Amino acid sequence: MTIVNESVTFEGGCHCGAVRFQVIVDRWEAIECNCSICRKKGFLHLIVPPEKFTLLKGSEVLETYTFGTHTAKHTFCRICGIHPFYRPRSHPNWIDVNVRCLDEDVLAKFKLQLFDGANWEENIDKIQNSEV
Repeated sequence: MTIVNESVTFEGGCHCGAVRFQVIVDRWEAIECNCSICRKKGFLHLIVPPEKFTLLKGSEVLETYTFGTHTAKHTFCRICGIHPFYRPRSHPNWIDVNVRCLDEDVLAKFKLQLFDGANWEENIDKIQNSEV
């Protein structure tokens, strides 16, 4: 694992290319959650404030899925089904980018923090009270 100590701008998107975004990464830690939806999607969380995220194209093909409290807004491309980013329950005013949807293979640059989302209520303070 190589951790970078600088801000880098990446582009990413869904599989078919209909959804494209840009994100500024200055914190090289991502969260790996074991909750039911993250496990099934393979989502690796990079939670950023909205000013570090720009949707370049594809708003018209994004669909939203909610469940439970309906706080998280799980967006996905209605063409290819990929979930490149969403608004997380833990930080509903921020954007949660799937590191696996960045164009470059940069996963090795990130330190992965494990989060027990299967027991969300008991553990959420561990990511809400830390810098994300």
